[in-house]
Amino acid sequence: MSQTQTPKVADHRALRFLTAGSVDDGKSTLIGRLLYDSRAILADQLDTLEKRAAGAPIDLSLLTDGLEAEREQGITIDVAYRYFATKQRKFIIADAPGHEQYTRNMVTAAAGSDAAVVLVDITKIDLQAKPLALLPQTRRHALLAHLLRVPSIVFAVNKLDAVERPGEAFATVRDALLGFAEQAGITVAEIIPVSALRGDNVTLPPQAAHGELRAWADWYQGPSLLQLLESLPPTQERKDGDLLIPVQYVAREGEGTGNQPRTLWGRIAHGRVKAGDAVQLFPSGQHATVAEVRLAGAVVDVVEAGQSAGVVLDRQLDVSRGDWIATPSATHEAQRFPATLAWLDTEPAVVGRKYWVRHGNRWVQARIASIESRVDIHTLASQEAHQLNVNEIGHVVVETQQPLPVEAYESNRVGGSLIIVDPASNRTSGALLVTAA
Repeated sequence: MSQTQTPKVADHRALRFLTAGSVDDGKSTLIGRLLYDSRAILADQLDTLEKRAAGAPIDLSLLTDGLEAEREQGITIDVAYRYFATKQRKFIIADAPGHEQYTRNMVTAAAGSDAAVVLVDITKIDLQAKPLALLPQTRRHALLAHLLRVPSIVFAVNKLDAVERPGEAFATVRDALLGFAEQAGITVAEIIPVSALRGDNVTLPPQAAHGELRAWADWYQGPSLLQLLESLPPTQERKDGDLLIPVQYVAREGEGTGNQPRTLWGRIAHGRVKAGDAVQLFPSGQHATVAEVRLAGAVVDVVEAGQSAGVVLDRQLDVSRGDWIATPSATHEAQRFPATLAWLDTEPAVVGRKYWVRHGNRWVQARIASIESRVDIHTLASQEAHQLNVNEIGHVVVETQQPLPVEAYESNRVGGSLIIVDPASNRTSGALLVTAA
């Protein structure tokens, strides 16, 4: 994106975005600044913050760090969701933890996001180093957002007010970020300089600001962070082609146990469904015809990807939560498939151990058949590995107890993703992204 042009609003639908990066990069403060400057703070919240500050500047990070443990330690632990709106658009923000111990929470937030704002604290970087080294968690979060197919990845270089010659410093870090992104195959939506604490270039661009910020206009002519967010596209699911629906809920109409029609509800992963369509059910493999489709309880002509559809079949079949509805012969089941594994548990991932995996709304037992390699987070090179430790990313082969209608994650985020749960601790241990079905 050119730094001489202000982006235009392309889509007015709500944008879901997360803030990511290392500890103390300023993620919570940035979100607090967005909420404060866009006047999305309730009067009682603002009054509480002002009393707490006792005449000092307001600590905006407290708007998202809601847990007592977060306030005590000064770090974000859980994902905090906040909502605000401008005249152009509505936003849903996920403030993800920066600490390595809580990387699993960042993965949870990224999985449903339209954009990721990865903060880079310029004061933590040795600007004289050759080559310049980015923080490991900055690289890890950007790589995870890329692997999870977050459509727009933005780097926000924070705390520019705390360095000398900010223009030169920003250019140096920008080159390092672009080099890392090119090596990792990440398409960067934009790299933006900000100061979340002072509010520099967060909601207003340098050209519209006053005082010290005006000097930024000498070396930065681009949009503010908020202007960019207003222009980013939401996630677009594939509406044409084959149908795929994970069944979430089965509703029976009327009373009694006779031949009452049943409605199979689920959010369409891709394609569209209408009355008269031929479909195939998984895992049974049975075929049927769609008698009618519903949206929000009303009978409609067609429902498309991204919407929750109610499907009524022309005959009674044994269908329950966890099953899949698909176009006949378009989806194939697999019991053994390769995948990228982001491991999030303190207990290492080892070959042969049994886990529970969830695909859509279906749970099956599985095991890691082999670990092909792991990714060196510093060089992005593949290395030989026999196990994956916490926060490591690797390439594995998975075997499931029953066949699943998996797809490549690159083509669809719903059909190509699984979570791994430790059967002993019930902890979410990892995220699987299918590389080939």
